[in-house]
Amino acid sequence: MHQPIEYNMPQTASAAELITAARQAVALTGAGISVPSGIPDFRSAGGLWSQFLPEEYATLEVFLRDPAKAWRLFRAMADMLADKKPNAAHYALAALADYKCLTAIITQNIDGLHQAAGSEHVVEMHGGHHNLHCLRCGHEEPLSTLHLEASRVPTCPQCDFALKPKVVLFGEDVVELDTVQGLTAGCDVLLVIGTSAQVFPAAALPGQVVRRGGRIIEMNREPALAAATGIKPDFFLGGDIATSLPQLLREVEQNQAASQNRRGRIQ
Repeated sequence: MHQPIEYNMPQTASAAELITAARQAVALTGAGISVPSGIPDFRSAGGLWSQFLPEEYATLEVFLRDPAKAWRLFRAMADMLADKKPNAAHYALAALADYKCLTAIITQNIDGLHQAAGSEHVVEMHGGHHNLHCLRCGHEEPLSTLHLEASRVPTCPQCDFALKPKVVLFGEDVVELDTVQGLTAGCDVLLVIGTSAQVFPAAALPGQVVRRGGRIIEMNREPALAAATGIKPDFFLGGDIATSLPQLLREVEQNQAASQNRRGRIQ
């Protein structure tokens, strides 16, 4: 068992300096970043898993055997995510990318809020709920209100097989794993944001970065990374992520402005 780790007070300015100087900073995000947008963590009280046991509704085996049962979960999931908007934390990450201080976002979320906030390089390890696909022939189409309102299971117009949202069910492999490994291989600063670091393979990424000499910034309401993985982050920024991430962005902006002033004086 790992010994408990004592955390210093958040050091936002120092973390911002680390990001500003990074060669390739990458963010790993989980459910916590979307909670301020009104999306509860699936595992929390009131989350989807309190209403639909994942082993009964969210496995590939269940979908193939009884797609109508799986679609009860899919419709509830779509209802929960409908009309949700990015919050200040999503916009802060998009701004960090605009400042060339963030290379990419690796997310475990399926809500699409990073893209809605303007982030362009987003890798969705668990897929996204906005599109449907056919496991038989590969056909894809957008999720629509017709699919949500109909009592029947939507089927592929090409082969009549049941369609499913492009989310990764239990029993399916995560997607874009090669891209994820490529990003973490070159990552010298990893921001671990809003995740308990308990779901693999995403939970393995901080350790991979540390073993290659990279640094870790954890941003969670409460410390989670050390207890889950034994990895002590270089910086822990606690509290509401929708507040702490914009604060980190402001520090980065100040660093960028100071750097530009120094270059101006040299010229």
